[in-house]
Amino acid sequence: MDYHTRLVRMVFMAMMIGLGVVISPILRIEGMCPMAHLINIVCAVMLGPLEAFSCATLIGIIRMAIMGIPPLALTGAVFGATLSGIFYRASKGKLICAVIGEVIGTGIIGAMVSYPVMELFWGRTGLSWMFYVPSFIAGTLIGGTIAFIFLTALNHNGTLKMIQEKLGAKTY
Repeated sequence: MDYHTRLVRMVFMAMMIGLGVVISPILRIEGMCPMAHLINIVCAVMLGPLEAFSCATLIGIIRMAIMGIPPLALTGAVFGATLSGIFYRASKGKLICAVIGEVIGTGIIGAMVSYPVMELFWGRTGLSWMFYVPSFIAGTLIGGTIAFIFLTALNHNGTLKMIQEKLGAKTY
């Protein structure tokens, strides 16, 4: 990958991180952050699983530091972002698989990991392993639907492939 492509990827990732921090309070309900899932899926499709993981991690850390969001900002994002990119690549570019990866990664895995994190580090007691699953799945379905519509529109007119090529990502 040449210098220009790496620079474009870094700028795109920085923009997604900034956008993720700014739009995360929109449609936010405690335990649900649909806009974060939109950003996770877009990053996964445009850049890949490793960069989507990095983006989700940095957004979570910034949201925790600046907005006082609990560790759910991390546990509710990193698994979905990573699985979204893995599923998208494994399916050879099926957008619905990116959404399914986000739903499984965040809605199930992230939600279940959130229980011990919130109990041990945040002092929330009386929770169960399934406590966060309903709200996390609802959030991923809302954000995933928005991402699917957005990326399908980009794919329909050829813009998605053009952006992926400029970013040096795999195209299908």
